[in-house]
Amino acid sequence: MSEAAKSDTYVPESRWRMAAAAALVGFGLLLGGFAVFRGVFGGGGEGASSGTDVSRVAFRDAEGNRRTLADFKGKVVLVDVWATWCPPCRRSLPEVAELQKAGGEAYVVLPISVDRGGWNDVKPFLAQNPQLGLQAFVPDGAKGLEPFGEISGIPTTLVIDRKGKLIQRWSGYGEGLAKRALDEALKAR
Repeated sequence: MSEAAKSDTYVPESRWRMAAAAALVGFGLLLGGFAVFRGVFGGGGEGASSGTDVSRVAFRDAEGNRRTLADFKGKVVLVDVWATWCPPCRRSLPEVAELQKAGGEAYVVLPISVDRGGWNDVKPFLAQNPQLGLQAFVPDGAKGLEPFGEISGIPTTLVIDRKGKLIQRWSGYGEGLAKRALDEALKAR
């Protein structure tokens, strides 16, 4: 085999090896990012289970006012834990915003951003996406979301009953899933 033929044979193989190495490095960074995410936003240990009182969850609105889930006792609450940089979160936000707008006496929707930059990240995102009409919140300090337990992926959606107890939680986005869970919670007495 000529040297030219050998180099032609090796080029694709070396490109494949470089692509495989880059994929492994990317996967390692992704796992490392989740470990950092879990360490920063986790509540220590497993996520809260159904029936857990989460009324101590604390967050702040855009004006800096502190709120807790206890403020909403008597209503069903849907909490969407999200971040501006998260593609599945961005896909879920139009649905979250529609549910938030439709809320009223029976329920409330609270999208809580876990962006590290807090409002410095969230406000520009909301300004760039006015079509959402989303009223967002950020955790009240490092322990604001602690009653939820570990948040190991985003978006994470939590449904809380009228007494401040967790009914359901899941990670990831499925079209219509939040609405179905909210409807189910509203039917329960």
